[in-house]
Amino acid sequence: MRNYESFDLLQSARLVHHYITHMVDPAQDNLPYWLLLPNKKPAEAAHCRVDDAELVGSWYEGLTCAMKMLGTADGDDVKQSLRRHLMRSWGEHGLRFCEPYPWTHTVHASFHEMGYILPALNLITEEYPDDAEAERRADELIRGMRSLVIERRVRTFWSGDYTETEPLYEFPNDVYLKDGGFDLTRHTGRGEQSIRNALMLPALVRRYELKHDETALDLAVGLANDVLGPSRYFNYKMEFFGHVHSAAWFAYGLLRLSRVAGNEVYFQKGRAIYDYIRSLSSSFGWVPEYAQWHPPEEEHCETCCVRDMIFCAVELAKNGFPSYWDDANRFARNQLMENQVRYAGYVTVDNTKPDANGITYRDIDKRMLGGFTGGSEPNSISLQRFRSIAGCCVGTAPTALKLVWDNAVTNENGVYTVNIPLNRETDTLRLTSLLPNGGELNLTAKQPCAAGFRLYDWMGKAPAFFLNGAAVTPKKQNGAAFLELAPGDVFTLRFEITTKEVKETVGGREFTALWRGCDVVDLLPHGEHVRLYQRDLRVPKVYPTPDDVVYTGAVNYGPTQQKTAVPSGGESKGDLT
Repeated sequence: MRNYESFDLLQSARLVHHYITHMVDPAQDNLPYWLLLPNKKPAEAAHCRVDDAELVGSWYEGLTCAMKMLGTADGDDVKQSLRRHLMRSWGEHGLRFCEPYPWTHTVHASFHEMGYILPALNLITEEYPDDAEAERRADELIRGMRSLVIERRVRTFWSGDYTETEPLYEFPNDVYLKDGGFDLTRHTGRGEQSIRNALMLPALVRRYELKHDETALDLAVGLANDVLGPSRYFNYKMEFFGHVHSAAWFAYGLLRLSRVAGNEVYFQKGRAIYDYIRSLSSSFGWVPEYAQWHPPEEEHCETCCVRDMIFCAVELAKNGFPSYWDDANRFARNQLMENQVRYAGYVTVDNTKPDANGITYRDIDKRMLGGFTGGSEPNSISLQRFRSIAGCCVGTAPTALKLVWDNAVTNENGVYTVNIPLNRETDTLRLTSLLPNGGELNLTAKQPCAAGFRLYDWMGKAPAFFLNGAAVTPKKQNGAAFLELAPGDVFTLRFEITTKEVKETVGGREFTALWRGCDVVDLLPHGEHVRLYQRDLRVPKVYPTPDDVVYTGAVNYGPTQQKTAVPSGGESKGDLT
């Protein structure tokens, strides 16, 4: 009998907790290292401007999520360091800038980065309600950004002048210089300015939910209307050309905004964006980094995109479309898990080299465990690719882990429903799963309750139900089967599970996925350097040796850096400059 690796969210949380608390610089009050080069000989991590820009926000949020899942205070020293970094470097209009480190070039703020800073401030105000500074920073940031937008009030056309009836806001640029403000001769070079500048949309909605901040809601509505309207970023089917992470994150913001703004159109648009990205993605959660930018076979999967899609799927599922639970489940237990680094025996380490000039060499092979890739192929992580492990993904992935953990079992109209099959215990129930080795789920009641299982197509046509070992016929509601349970009752769902080979075109290439229920246990053809989906525990895992991974490029970090050079197989999009 085969023995396959099971879906273990807590182990993933332990690993990313390890990464975040170790891939930091004690000499700089635990400032994160965004850039990691595991294929360089020796391997190294290096500081760059992003460390003190988005990462102090996203790693604060990610570490908090991992700590809450694990129920631990371990790592709080790093968390408080991130909090201290976050509270520095504020400037005019409430914007957060970066510190002038040796590896920092032009000191500026970008509105894209505020999409990482504001969620962290929201979280701090929730965790520490007496933190007056965090509250002030969030308040000033929102009002400062609102004061900087161009407000389109009149449409002047050849046929006349027409008053705009809805708020339309856009920022004049995507860069705001600490010394100079808006300089229209400068830009990040990312393009897609309208949507990238609107990435704080979910955080603005959350701010409104937490504080009933009308300015936050007003800014959210105005930015959303601009992206959906005059920017012409999306076509009538909500298809687009560009950065998937931005579009999916924006879609999630629209889904949330629709509820607080009472506008169903936002929900419809957000769902349509999700469905379009889903059409470009695999059934197991490989999501392209860009849409219609490169040939499909040249695309890679950024873990941030997987996170965004899981957030959208859960939001859709909880608001009237339960079929999306299957997407959240498959994406989380497959590609999200595979995009995490769990082995580093191929890394060349030289602990004799001292850390200096913003570069660390110490124990990189151990410290990198738990990181997430910024660009996987469906079947592998290529270590020669720029951003093979990415600091941005390390911050965002734990938020998806916690979202799935929190929604594995939800209370829907008084019925506790299993949406994500895994091992999970709450005050009310204990859920155990035999997947992918066996087709069995068990719910043990700890208190009187109504509880059951969401039913999926991969469970087959004839699932069987048992209460304390005796066959029963459960009640059905909204795609779930449930019973009234007394303390100690065990409600069991059993279904046939076999290994099925399913061919699928992903990123312009054909793959064969070996499915057992909702888990991919192998993916053919096998990839390199780090082969993914090695889930058969009876077969030794195949990893590269140090000689298999050759460093073929250079990345410059010094004060004279003009742009980032990248290892072969990668592409610089200005994210580190």
